[in-house]
Amino acid sequence: RGAAEADADGMGLTDLPGELLELILCCDVLGAADIGRVSCTCRRLREACQPRGKVWRERFRLRWPSLLKYYSHTDSVSWLEEYKARHNAGLEAQRIVASFSKRFFSEHVPCDGFSDIETLGCPSHFFEDELMCILNMEGRKGLTWKYYAKKILYFLRQQNILKNLKEYLQRPTERQSFLEGAVLIDQYCNPLSDICLKSVQAQVDDITDKVRKVLRTKNPRHPSLASKAGEILIPEVELQRQVLDAMNCVLYEQLKYKGNELDYYNSLNSYIHQVLIRRTGIPISLSVLYLTIARQLGVKLEPVNFPSHFLLRWCQGKEGSTDIFDYTYIDAFGKGKQLTVKECEYLIGHHVTEEFYGVVTSKEVLQRMVGNLLNLGKRESTDQSYQLLRDSLDLYLAMYPDNVQHLMLQARLYFHLGIWPEKVLDILQHIQALDPSQHGAVGYLVQHTLEHIERRKEEVGPEVKHRSDEKHKEVCFSIGLIMKHKRYGYNCVIYGWDPACMMGHEWIRNMNVHSLPHGPHQPFYNVLVEDGSCRYAAQENLEYNSEPREIPHPDIGRYFSEFTGIHYLANTELEIRYPEDLELTRAAVQKIYSPGKE
Repeated sequence: RGAAEADADGMGLTDLPGELLELILCCDVLGAADIGRVSCTCRRLREACQPRGKVWRERFRLRWPSLLKYYSHTDSVSWLEEYKARHNAGLEAQRIVASFSKRFFSEHVPCDGFSDIETLGCPSHFFEDELMCILNMEGRKGLTWKYYAKKILYFLRQQNILKNLKEYLQRPTERQSFLEGAVLIDQYCNPLSDICLKSVQAQVDDITDKVRKVLRTKNPRHPSLASKAGEILIPEVELQRQVLDAMNCVLYEQLKYKGNELDYYNSLNSYIHQVLIRRTGIPISLSVLYLTIARQLGVKLEPVNFPSHFLLRWCQGKEGSTDIFDYTYIDAFGKGKQLTVKECEYLIGHHVTEEFYGVVTSKEVLQRMVGNLLNLGKRESTDQSYQLLRDSLDLYLAMYPDNVQHLMLQARLYFHLGIWPEKVLDILQHIQALDPSQHGAVGYLVQHTLEHIERRKEEVGPEVKHRSDEKHKEVCFSIGLIMKHKRYGYNCVIYGWDPACMMGHEWIRNMNVHSLPHGPHQPFYNVLVEDGSCRYAAQENLEYNSEPREIPHPDIGRYFSEFTGIHYLANTELEIRYPEDLELTRAAVQKIYSPGKE
Protein backbone atom coordinates (compact mmCIF):
# COMPACT_ATOMS: atom_id res chain seq x y z
CA ARG A 1 0.00 0.00 0.00
CA GLY A 2 1.09 3.61 -0.61
CA ALA A 3 2.21 5.72 2.32
CA ALA A 4 -0.77 8.02 1.93
CA GLU A 5 -3.35 5.29 1.39
CA ALA A 6 -6.09 4.97 4.01
CA ASP A 7 -6.41 1.92 6.23
CA ALA A 8 -9.60 -0.02 6.95
CA ASP A 9 -10.83 2.64 9.38
CA GLY A 10 -10.35 5.44 6.89
CA MET A 11 -7.28 6.90 8.70
CA GLY A 12 -4.09 7.33 6.58
CA LEU A 13 -0.59 8.59 7.33
CA THR A 14 -1.44 11.95 5.83
CA ASP A 15 -4.38 12.37 8.22
CA LEU A 16 -2.10 12.40 11.28
CA PRO A 17 -1.25 15.67 13.04
CA GLY A 18 1.93 17.30 11.75
CA GLU A 19 3.98 16.73 14.92
CA LEU A 20 3.06 13.04 15.06
CA LEU A 21 3.82 12.65 11.35
CA GLU A 22 7.25 14.24 11.86
CA LEU A 23 7.90 11.95 14.84
CA ILE A 24 7.17 8.87 12.73
CA LEU A 25 9.32 10.08 9.81
CA CYS A 26 12.20 10.82 12.21
CA CYS A 27 12.18 7.22 13.46
CA ASP A 28 15.66 5.69 13.26
CA VAL A 29 14.40 2.54 11.48
CA LEU A 30 13.79 4.60 8.34
CA GLY A 31 16.71 5.29 6.02
CA ALA A 32 17.40 8.16 3.65
CA ALA A 33 16.05 6.13 0.72
CA ASP A 34 12.80 5.52 2.66
CA ILE A 35 12.36 9.24 3.28
CA GLY A 36 13.06 9.94 -0.39
CA ARG A 37 10.36 7.49 -1.48
CA VAL A 38 7.85 8.74 1.09
CA SER A 39 8.31 12.35 -0.06
CA CYS A 40 7.32 11.35 -3.62
CA THR A 41 3.92 9.98 -2.69
CA CYS A 42 1.89 13.14 -2.15
CA ARG A 43 2.07 16.86 -1.43
CA ARG A 44 1.48 16.48 2.33
CA LEU A 45 4.39 14.09 2.77
CA ARG A 46 6.58 16.10 0.41
CA GLU A 47 6.01 19.14 2.64
CA ALA A 48 6.71 17.06 5.76
CA CYS A 49 10.02 15.96 4.22
CA GLN A 50 11.04 19.32 2.84
CA PRO A 51 14.85 19.78 2.53
CA ARG A 52 15.21 22.39 5.30
CA GLY A 53 12.87 20.66 7.73
CA LYS A 54 13.20 18.58 10.86
CA VAL A 55 12.95 15.19 9.12
CA TRP A 56 16.09 15.59 7.01
CA ARG A 57 17.92 17.28 9.88
CA GLU A 58 17.17 14.27 12.07
CA ARG A 59 18.25 11.90 9.30
CA PHE A 60 21.56 13.80 9.09
CA ARG A 61 21.97 13.73 12.89
CA LEU A 62 21.31 10.01 13.18
CA ARG A 63 23.84 9.17 10.45
CA TRP A 64 26.61 11.63 11.37
CA PRO A 65 26.00 12.98 14.92
CA SER A 66 29.50 14.46 15.32
CA LEU A 67 28.94 16.89 12.43
CA LEU A 68 26.16 18.90 14.08
CA LYS A 69 28.76 21.00 15.94
CA TYR A 70 29.51 22.73 12.61
CA TYR A 71 25.97 24.18 12.43
CA SER A 72 24.20 26.86 14.40
CA HIS A 73 20.52 26.63 15.36
CA THR A 74 20.03 29.93 13.57
CA ASP A 75 21.48 28.66 10.27
CA SER A 76 19.10 28.11 7.38
CA VAL A 77 20.40 24.79 6.10
CA SER A 78 19.19 22.49 3.34
CA TRP A 79 19.68 19.26 5.26
CA LEU A 80 18.91 17.20 2.20
CA GLU A 81 21.78 18.86 0.30
CA GLU A 82 24.08 18.48 3.31
CA TYR A 83 23.15 14.81 3.51
CA LYS A 84 23.98 14.32 -0.17
CA ALA A 85 27.26 16.24 0.15
CA ARG A 86 28.35 14.19 3.18
CA HIS A 87 27.36 10.94 1.46
CA ASN A 88 29.38 11.84 -1.65
CA ALA A 89 32.36 12.92 0.49
CA GLY A 90 32.23 9.50 2.12
CA LEU A 91 32.34 7.73 -1.23
CA GLU A 92 35.28 9.91 -2.34
CA ALA A 93 37.16 9.24 0.92
CA GLN A 94 36.65 5.50 0.53
CA ARG A 95 37.87 5.63 -3.07
CA ILE A 96 41.05 7.49 -2.12
CA VAL A 97 41.78 5.28 0.91
CA ALA A 98 41.29 2.13 -1.19
CA SER A 99 43.73 3.44 -3.81
CA PHE A 100 46.55 4.14 -1.35
CA SER A 101 47.56 0.52 -0.69
CA LYS A 102 47.98 -0.22 -4.38
CA ARG A 103 49.83 3.05 -5.07
CA PHE A 104 52.11 3.27 -2.04
CA PHE A 105 52.63 -0.25 -0.67
CA SER A 106 56.29 -0.37 -1.72
CA GLU A 107 57.27 3.14 -0.60
CA HIS A 108 56.56 5.89 1.89
CA VAL A 109 53.62 8.01 0.73
CA PRO A 110 55.41 10.64 -1.40
CA CYS A 111 55.07 14.37 -0.76
CA ASP A 112 52.74 14.67 -3.78
CA GLY A 113 50.78 11.56 -2.75
CA PHE A 114 48.14 13.68 -1.06
CA SER A 115 47.48 15.89 -4.09
CA ASP A 116 44.07 14.27 -4.63
CA ILE A 117 43.06 15.32 -1.14
CA GLU A 118 44.28 18.90 -1.45
CA THR A 119 41.91 19.45 -4.38
CA LEU A 120 38.82 17.91 -2.78
CA GLY A 121 35.51 19.13 -4.10
CA CYS A 122 33.79 18.66 -0.75
CA PRO A 123 34.02 20.27 2.70
CA SER A 124 37.14 18.98 4.46
CA HIS A 125 35.25 18.24 7.69
CA PHE A 126 32.97 15.85 5.76
CA PHE A 127 36.04 14.06 4.39
CA GLU A 128 37.66 13.92 7.83
CA ASP A 129 34.46 12.56 9.36
CA GLU A 130 34.46 9.63 6.92
CA LEU A 131 38.09 8.92 7.77
CA MET A 132 37.16 8.86 11.46
CA CYS A 133 34.30 6.46 10.66
CA ILE A 134 36.83 4.14 8.99
CA LEU A 135 39.21 4.39 11.96
CA ASN A 136 36.39 3.65 14.41
CA MET A 137 35.16 0.55 12.58
CA GLU A 138 34.64 -2.19 15.14
CA GLY A 139 36.37 -5.54 15.04
CA ARG A 140 39.65 -6.68 13.58
CA LYS A 141 38.84 -6.18 9.92
CA GLY A 142 39.65 -3.32 7.57
CA LEU A 143 43.19 -2.96 8.95
CA THR A 144 44.64 -1.70 5.67
CA TRP A 145 41.87 0.87 5.26
CA LYS A 146 42.45 2.04 8.82
CA TYR A 147 46.21 2.30 8.23
CA TYR A 148 45.87 4.61 5.22
CA ALA A 149 42.88 6.52 6.64
CA LYS A 150 45.10 7.35 9.61
CA LYS A 151 47.91 8.59 7.36
CA ILE A 152 45.53 10.77 5.33
CA LEU A 153 43.89 12.19 8.47
CA TYR A 154 47.34 12.89 9.94
CA PHE A 155 48.27 14.86 6.81
CA LEU A 156 44.98 16.79 6.61
CA ARG A 157 45.03 17.88 10.22
CA GLN A 158 48.68 18.88 10.16
CA GLN A 159 48.10 21.01 7.07
CA ASN A 160 45.24 22.78 8.81
CA ILE A 161 47.26 23.29 12.02
CA LEU A 162 50.20 24.72 10.04
CA LYS A 163 47.81 27.18 8.43
CA ASN A 164 46.54 28.17 11.90
CA LEU A 165 50.12 28.54 13.18
CA LYS A 166 51.08 30.86 10.31
CA GLU A 167 47.98 32.96 10.96
CA TYR A 168 48.89 33.09 14.67
CA LEU A 169 52.43 34.29 13.87
CA GLN A 170 51.10 37.10 11.66
CA ARG A 171 49.05 38.62 14.48
CA PRO A 172 50.33 41.55 16.55
CA THR A 173 52.45 40.31 19.48
CA GLU A 174 49.87 41.39 22.08
CA ARG A 175 47.32 39.05 20.46
CA GLN A 176 49.61 36.00 20.50
CA SER A 177 48.53 33.99 23.53
CA PHE A 178 51.31 31.81 24.95
CA LEU A 179 48.75 29.12 25.73
CA GLU A 180 47.39 29.10 22.18
CA GLY A 181 50.91 28.77 20.79
CA ALA A 182 51.59 25.80 23.08
CA VAL A 183 48.32 24.19 21.96
CA LEU A 184 49.24 24.59 18.28
CA ILE A 185 52.55 22.79 18.83
CA ASP A 186 50.76 20.07 20.80
CA GLN A 187 48.14 19.65 18.04
CA TYR A 188 50.72 19.43 15.26
CA CYS A 189 52.72 16.70 17.01
CA ASN A 190 49.54 14.82 18.02
CA PRO A 191 47.12 15.47 15.12
CA LEU A 192 44.99 12.40 15.80
CA SER A 193 44.37 13.34 19.46
CA ASP A 194 41.34 15.37 20.46
CA ILE A 195 43.13 18.58 21.49
CA CYS A 196 41.54 22.01 21.16
CA LEU A 197 42.25 25.42 22.65
CA LYS A 198 38.74 25.67 24.08
CA SER A 199 39.15 22.49 26.12
CA VAL A 200 42.65 23.38 27.34
CA GLN A 201 41.50 26.90 28.25
CA ALA A 202 38.57 25.44 30.20
CA GLN A 203 40.97 23.35 32.28
CA VAL A 204 43.17 26.39 32.94
CA ASP A 205 40.07 28.39 33.90
CA ASP A 206 39.14 25.66 36.38
CA ILE A 207 42.55 25.98 38.05
CA THR A 208 42.17 29.77 38.06
CA ASP A 209 38.82 29.44 39.86
CA LYS A 210 40.46 27.26 42.51
CA VAL A 211 43.11 29.96 43.01
CA ARG A 212 40.34 32.56 43.47
CA LYS A 213 38.76 30.42 46.21
CA VAL A 214 42.05 30.27 48.11
CA LEU A 215 42.59 33.98 47.53
CA ARG A 216 39.13 34.75 48.87
CA THR A 217 39.96 33.10 52.21
CA LYS A 218 43.11 35.23 52.49
CA ASN A 219 41.75 38.54 51.20
CA PRO A 220 38.00 38.74 50.45
CA ARG A 221 38.46 42.22 48.94
CA HIS A 222 41.23 41.27 46.52
CA PRO A 223 40.64 43.07 43.16
CA SER A 224 41.15 39.92 41.08
CA LEU A 225 38.02 38.43 42.69
CA ALA A 226 35.80 41.14 41.26
CA SER A 227 37.09 41.02 37.68
CA LYS A 228 36.85 38.61 34.78
CA ALA A 229 39.94 36.84 33.46
CA GLY A 230 42.64 39.25 32.35
CA GLU A 231 40.46 42.37 32.55
CA ILE A 232 42.73 44.29 34.95
CA LEU A 233 46.37 44.46 35.92
CA ILE A 234 46.99 44.70 39.66
CA PRO A 235 49.57 47.47 40.29
CA GLU A 236 50.38 46.81 43.98
CA VAL A 237 53.24 44.36 44.50
CA GLU A 238 51.77 43.01 47.74
CA LEU A 239 48.45 42.19 46.08
CA GLN A 240 50.37 40.48 43.27
CA ARG A 241 52.29 38.48 45.87
CA GLN A 242 49.01 37.26 47.36
CA VAL A 243 47.97 35.96 43.92
CA LEU A 244 51.26 34.12 43.42
CA ASP A 245 51.09 32.60 46.92
CA ALA A 246 47.55 31.36 46.22
CA MET A 247 48.70 29.96 42.85
CA ASN A 248 51.55 28.05 44.48
CA CYS A 249 49.15 26.67 47.08
CA VAL A 250 46.72 25.38 44.44
CA LEU A 251 49.18 24.19 41.80
CA TYR A 252 51.83 22.57 43.97
CA GLU A 253 50.08 21.71 47.26
CA GLN A 254 46.48 20.94 46.27
CA LEU A 255 46.87 19.69 42.67
CA LYS A 256 50.40 18.29 43.18
CA TYR A 257 51.93 19.73 39.99
CA LYS A 258 55.68 19.17 39.84
CA GLY A 259 58.65 19.21 37.52
CA ASN A 260 59.26 15.81 35.94
CA GLU A 261 62.80 15.17 37.17
CA LEU A 262 62.59 11.38 36.86
CA ASP A 263 61.51 11.33 33.20
CA TYR A 264 62.69 14.74 32.02
CA TYR A 265 63.29 13.75 28.38
CA ASN A 266 59.82 12.37 27.75
CA SER A 267 58.13 14.29 24.91
CA LEU A 268 54.83 14.23 26.85
CA ASN A 269 56.36 16.86 29.17
CA SER A 270 56.26 19.34 26.26
CA TYR A 271 52.60 18.86 25.32
CA ILE A 272 50.34 21.21 27.24
CA HIS A 273 47.32 18.87 27.27
CA GLN A 274 49.52 16.14 28.75
CA VAL A 275 50.92 18.56 31.33
CA LEU A 276 47.34 19.18 32.48
CA ILE A 277 46.50 15.46 32.52
CA ARG A 278 49.70 14.21 34.17
CA ARG A 279 50.32 17.34 36.26
CA THR A 280 54.00 17.36 35.43
CA GLY A 281 56.23 18.88 32.79
CA ILE A 282 59.50 20.65 32.04
CA PRO A 283 60.34 24.28 32.92
CA ILE A 284 58.94 25.84 29.75
CA SER A 285 55.61 23.98 29.65
CA LEU A 286 54.97 24.58 33.35
CA SER A 287 55.96 28.24 32.86
CA VAL A 288 53.37 28.70 30.10
CA LEU A 289 50.69 27.31 32.42
CA TYR A 290 51.88 29.42 35.37
CA LEU A 291 52.12 32.63 33.33
CA THR A 292 48.64 32.10 31.81
CA ILE A 293 46.98 31.67 35.21
CA ALA A 294 48.83 34.67 36.68
CA ARG A 295 47.79 36.94 33.82
CA GLN A 296 44.16 35.84 34.16
CA LEU A 297 44.35 36.99 37.78
CA GLY A 298 45.89 40.37 36.96
CA VAL A 299 49.59 39.64 37.52
CA LYS A 300 51.83 40.32 34.53
CA LEU A 301 54.62 37.75 34.46
CA GLU A 302 57.01 37.64 31.52
CA PRO A 303 58.89 34.72 29.92
CA VAL A 304 62.67 34.60 30.26
CA ASN A 305 64.72 32.47 27.87
CA PHE A 306 67.22 31.51 30.57
CA PRO A 307 69.82 28.95 29.42
CA SER A 308 69.10 25.32 30.39
CA HIS A 309 66.15 26.30 32.58
CA PHE A 310 63.22 28.45 31.36
CA LEU A 311 62.05 31.04 33.91
CA LEU A 312 59.46 33.78 34.41
CA ARG A 313 60.17 37.24 35.74
CA TRP A 314 58.05 39.43 38.03
CA CYS A 315 58.69 43.16 38.13
CA GLN A 316 59.36 44.61 41.60
CA GLY A 317 60.38 48.07 40.41
CA LYS A 318 59.24 50.47 37.73
CA GLU A 319 57.31 48.74 34.95
CA GLY A 320 59.46 48.15 31.88
CA SER A 321 62.70 48.51 33.85
CA THR A 322 65.85 47.33 32.08
CA ASP A 323 67.64 46.65 35.37
CA ILE A 324 67.69 42.87 35.91
CA PHE A 325 67.82 43.44 39.68
CA ASP A 326 64.36 45.07 39.57
CA TYR A 327 62.85 41.64 38.96
CA THR A 328 62.18 38.49 40.92
CA TYR A 329 62.55 35.32 38.87
CA ILE A 330 60.06 32.47 39.21
CA ASP A 331 60.86 28.79 38.69
CA ALA A 332 57.57 27.08 37.73
CA PHE A 333 59.48 23.77 37.52
CA GLY A 334 60.62 24.24 41.12
CA LYS A 335 57.16 24.72 42.67
CA GLY A 336 57.01 28.45 41.94
CA LYS A 337 60.14 29.30 43.91
CA GLN A 338 61.10 32.97 43.69
CA LEU A 339 64.75 33.60 42.87
CA THR A 340 67.23 36.46 42.86
CA VAL A 341 69.70 36.98 40.00
CA LYS A 342 72.39 35.18 42.02
CA GLU A 343 70.09 32.25 42.77
CA CYS A 344 69.29 31.92 39.06
CA GLU A 345 72.99 31.40 38.41
CA TYR A 346 73.21 28.83 41.21
CA LEU A 347 70.31 27.01 39.54
CA ILE A 348 72.32 26.30 36.37
CA GLY A 349 75.77 26.32 37.95
CA HIS A 350 77.45 29.18 36.10
CA HIS A 351 77.38 32.94 35.48
CA VAL A 352 75.43 34.37 32.53
CA THR A 353 75.31 37.85 31.00
CA GLU A 354 72.41 40.24 31.48
CA GLU A 355 70.93 39.54 28.05
CA PHE A 356 69.72 36.12 29.26
CA TYR A 357 67.47 37.78 31.85
CA GLY A 358 65.52 39.71 29.20
CA VAL A 359 61.93 39.07 28.22
CA VAL A 360 61.23 37.08 25.03
CA THR A 361 58.34 37.11 22.56
CA SER A 362 55.74 34.39 22.09
CA LYS A 363 57.48 33.36 18.86
CA GLU A 364 60.75 32.88 20.73
CA VAL A 365 58.94 30.82 23.37
CA LEU A 366 57.53 28.58 20.63
CA GLN A 367 60.99 28.36 19.05
CA ARG A 368 62.41 27.03 22.32
CA MET A 369 59.53 24.58 22.78
CA VAL A 370 60.03 23.25 19.25
CA GLY A 371 63.80 23.17 19.80
CA ASN A 372 63.28 20.93 22.83
CA LEU A 373 61.21 18.52 20.73
CA LEU A 374 63.84 18.62 17.99
CA ASN A 375 66.52 17.58 20.46
CA LEU A 376 64.33 14.75 21.75
CA GLY A 377 63.83 13.56 18.17
CA LYS A 378 67.61 13.42 17.68
CA ARG A 379 68.19 11.33 20.82
CA GLU A 380 67.08 7.97 19.38
CA SER A 381 66.90 6.21 16.01
CA THR A 382 63.36 4.84 16.16
CA ASP A 383 60.33 5.39 13.95
CA GLN A 384 58.72 7.37 16.76
CA SER A 385 61.72 9.67 17.21
CA TYR A 386 62.03 10.18 13.44
CA GLN A 387 58.37 11.22 13.33
CA LEU A 388 58.95 13.68 16.18
CA LEU A 389 62.01 15.03 14.36
CA ARG A 390 60.02 15.50 11.15
CA ASP A 391 57.14 17.22 12.97
CA SER A 392 59.39 19.56 14.95
CA LEU A 393 61.35 20.48 11.80
CA ASP A 394 58.08 21.31 10.04
CA LEU A 395 57.14 23.60 12.93
CA TYR A 396 60.55 25.26 13.13
CA LEU A 397 60.63 25.95 9.38
CA ALA A 398 57.08 27.29 9.50
CA MET A 399 58.45 29.96 11.87
CA TYR A 400 61.87 30.40 10.22
CA PRO A 401 61.54 29.16 6.61
CA ASP A 402 65.03 30.33 5.57
CA ASN A 403 67.04 28.78 8.40
CA VAL A 404 69.81 26.98 6.50
CA GLN A 405 70.85 24.76 9.42
CA HIS A 406 67.36 23.30 9.85
CA LEU A 407 66.71 23.08 6.12
CA MET A 408 69.87 20.99 5.81
CA LEU A 409 68.80 18.82 8.73
CA GLN A 410 65.42 18.25 7.05
CA ALA A 411 67.07 17.32 3.72
CA ARG A 412 69.44 14.90 5.47
CA LEU A 413 66.59 13.34 7.45
CA TYR A 414 64.50 12.66 4.33
CA PHE A 415 67.61 11.35 2.56
CA HIS A 416 68.43 9.04 5.48
CA LEU A 417 64.86 7.71 5.61
CA GLY A 418 64.84 7.24 1.83
CA ILE A 419 61.66 9.27 1.40
CA TRP A 420 60.58 12.18 -0.78
CA PRO A 421 63.71 12.47 -2.99
CA GLU A 422 62.06 15.15 -5.15
CA LYS A 423 61.36 17.19 -2.00
CA VAL A 424 65.02 16.73 -0.95
CA LEU A 425 66.15 18.27 -4.25
CA ASP A 426 63.80 21.24 -3.73
CA ILE A 427 65.17 21.83 -0.22
CA LEU A 428 68.77 21.60 -1.44
CA GLN A 429 68.09 24.08 -4.24
CA HIS A 430 66.62 26.48 -1.66
CA ILE A 431 69.68 26.05 0.60
CA GLN A 432 72.05 26.76 -2.30
CA ALA A 433 70.18 29.97 -3.12
CA LEU A 434 70.29 31.10 0.54
CA ASP A 435 73.90 30.16 1.25
CA PRO A 436 76.22 29.30 -1.69
CA SER A 437 78.96 28.30 0.79
CA GLN A 438 77.00 25.09 1.41
CA HIS A 439 77.75 23.86 -2.13
CA GLY A 440 79.90 20.94 -0.90
CA ALA A 441 77.26 19.35 1.32
CA VAL A 442 74.51 20.26 -1.14
CA GLY A 443 76.40 18.72 -4.08
CA TYR A 444 76.98 15.44 -2.20
CA LEU A 445 73.30 15.08 -1.30
CA VAL A 446 72.12 16.08 -4.79
CA GLN A 447 74.32 13.42 -6.41
CA HIS A 448 73.14 10.61 -4.14
CA THR A 449 69.49 11.72 -4.30
CA LEU A 450 69.57 11.66 -8.12
CA GLU A 451 71.07 8.17 -7.95
CA HIS A 452 68.21 7.11 -5.66
CA ILE A 453 65.65 8.49 -8.13
CA GLU A 454 67.32 6.62 -11.01
CA ARG A 455 67.35 3.34 -9.07
CA ARG A 456 63.66 3.76 -8.33
CA LYS A 457 62.91 4.23 -12.04
CA GLU A 458 64.71 0.96 -12.81
CA GLU A 459 62.51 -1.06 -10.44
CA VAL A 460 60.40 -3.46 -12.52
CA GLY A 461 57.68 -4.28 -10.03
CA PRO A 462 57.27 -6.46 -6.95
CA GLU A 463 59.33 -9.61 -6.49
CA VAL A 464 57.01 -12.61 -6.30
CA LYS A 465 58.12 -15.48 -4.08
CA HIS A 466 56.61 -18.89 -4.80
CA ARG A 467 56.95 -21.51 -2.09
CA SER A 468 57.04 -24.18 -4.79
CA ASP A 469 60.44 -22.89 -6.01
CA GLU A 470 63.25 -25.30 -5.13
CA LYS A 471 65.31 -22.52 -3.52
CA HIS A 472 62.50 -21.87 -1.02
CA LYS A 473 62.10 -25.46 0.22
CA GLU A 474 63.79 -24.72 3.59
CA VAL A 475 61.30 -21.94 4.48
CA CYS A 476 59.15 -23.38 7.30
CA PHE A 477 56.95 -20.46 8.33
CA SER A 478 54.55 -18.31 6.33
CA ILE A 479 53.12 -14.81 6.15
CA GLY A 480 50.64 -13.86 8.87
CA LEU A 481 51.68 -16.37 11.54
CA ILE A 482 52.11 -15.12 15.11
CA MET A 483 55.55 -16.17 16.34
CA LYS A 484 57.68 -15.94 19.46
CA HIS A 485 61.42 -15.31 19.54
CA LYS A 486 63.15 -18.13 21.40
CA ARG A 487 65.96 -16.02 22.80
CA TYR A 488 64.37 -12.61 23.46
CA GLY A 489 60.79 -13.73 24.09
CA TYR A 490 59.06 -11.06 22.01
CA ASN A 491 55.82 -11.72 20.11
CA CYS A 492 55.72 -10.86 16.42
CA VAL A 493 53.99 -11.50 13.08
CA ILE A 494 55.75 -12.51 9.86
CA TYR A 495 55.29 -10.13 6.93
CA GLY A 496 58.12 -11.30 4.67
CA TRP A 497 60.86 -13.90 4.29
CA ASP A 498 64.05 -14.69 2.39
CA PRO A 499 65.50 -18.17 1.78
CA ALA A 500 68.79 -16.94 3.31
CA CYS A 501 70.01 -13.78 5.07
CA MET A 502 69.98 -10.93 2.55
CA MET A 503 71.65 -8.31 4.77
CA GLY A 504 75.16 -7.00 4.11
CA HIS A 505 78.37 -8.30 5.66
CA GLU A 506 78.52 -5.46 8.21
CA TRP A 507 75.01 -6.20 9.55
CA ILE A 508 75.77 -9.94 9.70
CA ARG A 509 78.96 -9.20 11.66
CA ASN A 510 77.33 -6.68 14.01
CA MET A 511 74.41 -9.04 14.74
CA ASN A 512 76.82 -11.95 15.29
CA VAL A 513 74.85 -14.10 12.85
CA HIS A 514 77.78 -16.47 12.32
CA SER A 515 77.45 -17.61 15.95
CA LEU A 516 74.10 -19.24 15.10
CA PRO A 517 74.31 -22.98 14.34
CA HIS A 518 73.01 -22.37 10.79
CA GLY A 519 74.55 -18.91 10.42
CA PRO A 520 73.27 -16.75 7.54
CA HIS A 521 72.54 -19.82 5.37
CA GLN A 522 68.99 -20.34 6.61
CA PRO A 523 65.66 -18.57 6.02
CA PHE A 524 65.30 -15.14 7.62
CA TYR A 525 61.96 -13.46 8.35
CA ASN A 526 60.79 -9.86 8.37
CA VAL A 527 58.66 -9.49 11.49
CA LEU A 528 56.58 -6.75 13.09
CA VAL A 529 57.24 -6.82 16.84
CA GLU A 530 54.80 -5.93 19.60
CA ASP A 531 57.09 -3.12 20.82
CA GLY A 532 56.61 -1.27 17.51
CA SER A 533 59.92 -2.28 15.95
CA CYS A 534 60.61 -4.19 12.72
CA ARG A 535 63.21 -6.97 12.90
CA TYR A 536 64.91 -9.55 10.73
CA ALA A 537 64.95 -12.89 12.55
CA ALA A 538 66.61 -16.21 11.78
CA GLN A 539 64.36 -19.22 11.34
CA GLU A 540 66.07 -21.16 14.13
CA ASN A 541 65.24 -18.34 16.58
CA LEU A 542 61.48 -18.37 15.89
CA GLU A 543 58.77 -20.72 17.13
CA TYR A 544 54.99 -20.83 16.91
CA ASN A 545 53.28 -18.79 19.58
CA SER A 546 51.16 -21.06 21.77
CA GLU A 547 48.92 -18.12 22.72
CA PRO A 548 48.62 -15.97 19.57
CA ARG A 549 47.50 -12.41 20.12
CA GLU A 550 47.16 -9.18 18.19
CA ILE A 551 50.44 -7.40 17.52
CA PRO A 552 50.03 -3.66 18.34
CA HIS A 553 52.36 -2.39 15.63
CA PRO A 554 51.68 0.90 13.78
CA ASP A 555 52.44 -0.70 10.39
CA ILE A 556 50.23 -3.77 10.81
CA GLY A 557 47.64 -2.41 8.37
CA ARG A 558 50.24 -1.81 5.70
CA TYR A 559 50.59 -5.57 5.25
CA PHE A 560 47.45 -7.17 6.68
CA SER A 561 43.73 -6.68 6.20
CA GLU A 562 42.38 -8.69 9.14
CA PHE A 563 43.25 -10.50 12.37
CA THR A 564 41.29 -13.74 12.67
CA GLY A 565 42.02 -14.24 16.36
CA ILE A 566 44.87 -16.65 15.61
CA HIS A 567 46.70 -15.26 12.57
CA TYR A 568 46.73 -12.29 10.22
CA LEU A 569 45.37 -12.27 6.66
CA ALA A 570 47.69 -10.63 4.13
CA ASN A 571 46.18 -7.74 2.21
CA THR A 572 46.00 -7.82 -1.58
CA GLU A 573 49.42 -6.23 -2.15
CA LEU A 574 51.25 -8.56 0.23
CA GLU A 575 49.43 -11.58 -1.17
CA ILE A 576 50.64 -10.68 -4.69
CA ARG A 577 54.21 -10.96 -3.40
CA TYR A 578 53.64 -14.24 -1.50
CA PRO A 579 50.82 -15.90 -3.48
CA GLU A 580 51.08 -19.37 -1.92
CA ASP A 581 51.52 -18.38 1.73
CA LEU A 582 47.84 -17.95 2.63
CA GLU A 583 47.01 -21.63 2.19
CA LEU A 584 50.15 -22.65 4.05
CA THR A 585 49.25 -20.32 6.93
CA ARG A 586 45.77 -21.80 7.16
CA ALA A 587 47.19 -25.34 7.09
CA ALA A 588 49.68 -24.44 9.82
CA VAL A 589 46.93 -22.96 11.98
CA GLN A 590 44.83 -26.10 11.60
CA LYS A 591 47.79 -28.26 12.56
CA ILE A 592 49.08 -26.19 15.49
CA TYR A 593 45.89 -25.03 17.13
CA SER A 594 42.85 -27.08 18.05
CA PRO A 595 40.26 -27.46 15.24
CA GLY A 596 37.42 -24.97 15.36
CA LYS A 597 39.39 -22.43 17.40
CA GLU A 598 39.69 -20.17 14.37
